[in-house]
Parts: sequence; C-alpha cells; structure tokens
Amino acid sequence: MSAVENRLPILYSFRRCPYAMRARLALQSSGTACELREIVLRNKPAEMIESSEKATVPVLVLQDGTVLEESLDIMLWALDNHDPEHWLTPAGNSLDAMLELIKRCDDDFKQHLDRYKYSTRYENADPGYHRRQACLFLGELETRLAQEGHLFGVRPSLADMGIAPFIRQFANTDRPWFDQTSYTHVRRWLDRFTASAPFQSIMKKHPAWVSGEPGVAFPAPDAIPT
Repeated sequence: MSAVENRLPILYSFRRCPYAMRARLALQSSGTACELREIVLRNKPAEMIESSEKATVPVLVLQDGTVLEESLDIMLWALDNHDPEHWLTPAGNSLDAMLELIKRCDDDFKQHLDRYKYSTRYENADPGYHRRQACLFLGELETRLAQEGHLFGVRPSLADMGIAPFIRQFANTDRPWFDQTSYTHVRRWLDRFTASAPFQSIMKKHPAWVSGEPGVAFPAPDAIPT
C-alpha cells in the first residue's frame, strides 16, 4: 500500500548523510510513522526534486503537502508532536541553548569538517588547518561531556542527536588519528552513540527507492519508544 493510500509522511533520505541521520533519529524517537525512500545522490528521483527544489536530503513531505527540507526542522516538528525521551527538555539547560550549540556545529564546525574531509573540492584548502579549527569545537564538547556524560545533562537530548552524526563523520575521516587524540570524553560519547540500538536501527541498509514502488516502513515497529 502506498504512502498516499496510508496518508503517511514521505521521507527522502540517504543512509550515510549526517543530516538525514539526525532526521531519522528524531522521527524514530517520536514514533512518527512514515514511508522512507532511500535515494541515490547521483540519480535523485524526480518526485523529490518536484517536492523540494533544493533537492538535498532529508526531505519530509507531510500528508497535507507541506514540505520540510531542513533536518533540524524535521527534528523539531517530530519532537514537538511527541517527545517521549524528552530530547527538547534537557536537564542541563534550555532548548535555546541547545539550538545555539547545534547552529555552531552546522555553521562553523561543518565548514571546517568539509574542508578537512573533502579538501580537494575546495581551492587552496589546507586539511590540517581545517582539522585544527574543527578541534576547537571538539574541545568545547569535551568540557561539556566531562561534566555529566552528555552535552546538556545526564541523558541524551536534541543536542547530542543533532551533533553526534557530524562528529562521527569527522572521526571517520582519519580514525587512527582521532582514536589517539586527547578528546577522551568525546570519543566515549561517540562510541556510545554509534553502538546504541537507536543508531544501529536508523542505519539499516535499504535498497534505493524506485519510482512507482512503495518505500520502506519507518521506523521499524520494534524501534519506536513506548
């Protein structure tokens, strides 16, 4: 049965994209049922491009035709509807404080991450310089994580789930180097995140979606928090 017949939101996603990862994490945590359409970046489906001219994942098309094309907007929409794990209400501060830290990740840190990981795509980019600049953000996370194990208190929050996929991407650029750094708390936090059942669940592989065919039911029934 199609998503239209089911009247489910449609999520265009790409498994390895950190933006899509955090959107899937929030949809899963909130128990928001949708049809997942895994795409191939070099062959984006026309339906996705018609829905979002930006044509970058993730894209969430709601039942009423509303299109959410920013990962953080998808997270906030899903969690505003249902937040059983209390990601929006951290024990250690406020939603505004979390959004400010996520913005710095998305802006400054991501800029240096891209020029470190994909230095050949940027003219005169020095990957060593950009790695050092990115580490300034890691140093701040290290200080936060040393206190209570998560970015805003003793339990995971929107900030942890919104930032961890990008730290994972940074770490995997040169894993032997990262594993010997002094960011002990960041490394432990990241290891817990990647080994967690929620992350393992949203990283399951799915075949590329074919136009005219149904997508995949997401999240898996056993992955929805009670």
